[in-house]
Parts: sequence; C-alpha cells; structure tokens
Amino acid sequence: MNITKALTIAGSDSSGGAGIQADLKTFQELGVYGMSALTAATAQNTLGVQAVFPLTPEAVGSQLDSIGADLTPDAVKTGMLYSAEIIAVTADRIARYGWSKLVIDPVMVAKGGAPLLKPDAVHTLIRDLLPLARIITPNLPEAEMLTGMKLLRAEDIREAARRIHAMGPELVIMKGGHASGAVARDLLYDGAAFTAFDGPRIHTVHTHGTGCTYSAAVTAGLASGLAVTEAVRVAKDFIQAAIENSLGIGAGHGPTNHFAYRLKAAKIGGDME
Repeated sequence: MNITKALTIAGSDSSGGAGIQADLKTFQELGVYGMSALTAATAQNTLGVQAVFPLTPEAVGSQLDSIGADLTPDAVKTGMLYSAEIIAVTADRIARYGWSKLVIDPVMVAKGGAPLLKPDAVHTLIRDLLPLARIITPNLPEAEMLTGMKLLRAEDIREAARRIHAMGPELVIMKGGHASGAVARDLLYDGAAFTAFDGPRIHTVHTHGTGCTYSAAVTAGLASGLAVTEAVRVAKDFIQAAIENSLGIGAGHGPTNHFAYRLKAAKIGGDME
C-alpha cells in the first residue's frame, strides 16, 4: 500500500483553527498522511494571540532530522517560522534532505494583528528559503512586506508576483482574500503567465486559518501527484467550502470548516446515485 505523506513545519494554534492543527486536518481531509515539526507554541483563540513561545532552532532541526531519517515526505509546507534562526535551520534541512515539493506560506501577522515573524527574519526568509520553494502563497499584506510595494491595483498585484518570483520560487500564488469586489481571485504566476482561480467572495468574520488551510491543501495536492494547476484548483475549492460553511464558534474570528469539502463531495456523489 502506497501511503502519501506531507510534512508541515509551523506553529501550534491552541484554538485549532490555524497552524499545525489546520494543516493536519486539511491533509487528513484530502487523504494524505500528515507529519509535523513544531516551531512555536502559541496561546490564542478567536479573539487574538495572547502569547508566543518559540522553540529553539536545535529543537526544530532535531524534529526535521527525525523525519528525514525515516519518513520522507512527498511534499512539505512551512507556516509560522518566527525567527531568522529557525528559518535558517529549516532551509538547511530542506536542502539537505532534498525535499523539492516545498510550499511556503509566508506567515507574518496573525488575523488580529499580532506579529508571527520577527522583522529581522524577513531577509533570511527571502535569502535562504524562497529559492528552495516550488510555490509561495502570500496574501496581499504579506506580498507588500516582501516587496515593499503598496498593492492598490490589479497591476500592482501582478508586479508584486513578478518581484517575488524573481526572489527564487518556481511559482507564486497571490491570494486575493484581502482584496475587494464580489470575486475572490487568486493568481498563479509561473514566471511567464498568470492563471486566475476565482470564487465568490464570502463576507464573514470566520476566516481564521484560511491561509494555513489553503497552502496545506496545495501541499496535499502536490504530495498526491497532482499537477500544480489541479492542486491549486482543489485548494481553491477546499477553502471556498470551508469559508462558505462556517462553524460559527468563538466570539471573534472563528475558524473555517475543514469538514466542508469532504461533506460537499459526499453529498454531490449521493445526489448522482
């Protein structure tokens, strides 16, 4: 039996909506065996992040060595890396073990505004990790931090994608959740052309963990052997269902519904029988 495996290198979210927890739920829902290397523990809920407790670079490296020695992942994603030192050890192990299907979610700021990446770590992220990436999935605020641009127009977003692509990743997905308009458009840029993935914009406060979930779905698709465009299409459908079918829990920015994509697919299949 061939078991498809994916590894997430990210922080823990005690509320379960983002980070390691969201990634592992997404992997499971998409039929991929999930593994994790923890970079930090956070105390957070739907109202915000109350505290961050980073692990040492040595602890992160040791986890990655354990995975590399025994359970080679078919794809890898990074989320919250927090510091330049953790980024450096993560990049070192990814290169050492030849993990080529790497998806980078450049987590920088929490939904409520709490910083999840130290300011001095952005340069290390660009220098050490981006050149190793198959795909990077910035939202618009993250793209602004990476490029120093203000993304006010559609052409600004395209130009930012070009600049981020020049930093080394093979492909760039510019997520459109922070834009305006009736359509939420994600743009995939391969260095030559743009491909749009559209979905209706859902006006809701329950969007905690959308970035983690989306990038984890892309990672699961790559691990399963899907072509990039198909992996992105599945990820778009997965996050669309997760947002549309809100769980409605918590007093603030509630989590998305990781069950929704599977249940929707089961319902459609049942209706066709």
